[in-house]
Amino acid sequence: MESIKESVKNMPGFDKFQERFEQMKQQVLTDPGVMRFLRENPDISDVHAEKLLSSFYTFKNEQHACRNCPGLEKCPNLMQGYRSELTKVRHTVELRYKPCELKIIDEQKKSMTSLIKSYFIPKEILEARFDRLYKHSIDDTRRNAISKAYEFVQMAGSGQQSKGIYFYGKFGVGKTYLLGAIANGLAEKGVHSLIIHTPEFLREMKSSLSDGTFDSKMELLKTVPVLMLDDLGAENMTNWVRDEIIGVILQYRMMEKLPTLYTSNCDFEMLQQHLSYSQKGGLDELKALRIMERIKHLSTPVFMGGNKNFREDF
Repeated sequence: MESIKESVKNMPGFDKFQERFEQMKQQVLTDPGVMRFLRENPDISDVHAEKLLSSFYTFKNEQHACRNCPGLEKCPNLMQGYRSELTKVRHTVELRYKPCELKIIDEQKKSMTSLIKSYFIPKEILEARFDRLYKHSIDDTRRNAISKAYEFVQMAGSGQQSKGIYFYGKFGVGKTYLLGAIANGLAEKGVHSLIIHTPEFLREMKSSLSDGTFDSKMELLKTVPVLMLDDLGAENMTNWVRDEIIGVILQYRMMEKLPTLYTSNCDFEMLQQHLSYSQKGGLDELKALRIMERIKHLSTPVFMGGNKNFREDF
């Protein structure tokens, strides 16, 4: 009976297949990376090397793909974003994979993103960086605010006790963008933060009473290492919002010495007036004063000015 090996040899087209195989083998074994590996491991015989052609072939192709990298999303390698390496293990050779530079950067970005939580904050704010702020800030008060923000990041990132900042100024001067830069600066140092657009979030808090998420959201705002309240003073004020939400959160953070940052169109005096009035409860200056004392205790006021609308730069 004819053996399988002989049967294959007698199949039509075998000669061409054999020729292509020999060409492929020659290309693989003369690949610079494969040749370097074989030189470094002289105990691998020619016969053994031929048995390892599959691994060498994958290695050659993936190294070629890396040299002509099409980007992480289009990476053709078996493990996307990983670079293969030939490794001698006892009497055989294995392909082992290490993340490439693009994969490492991508993982770092994802890790940083996981450190930043937000509610109702636009995507472009969450991509803010200090270098862009410095580039577009020609007003002295803006530069001062950026410097104060950067100092806060350095202190909080090194574990030092740091007081929060109350950024105030008219609409469009870059206050919210500055919070985004702070959040990213903190993420680079491994510090968790939370940014919320205060008016929208407070509206959501009311509905969360019925969906069972109120307590968990309150716990998050009270305990997050760095809390940032954007656009404080623009919300519809009620006794419940002031006393049961804002007051409770700030009281806890004051007791636990957790930094809180704010942005507002109001200075301290205007904010106190805003907190004094509620839609249904009328005037209560004493309770407003209590909230203000907590805000003042937790933060330093920093004015941001400028005649040009910061958003026009982006």
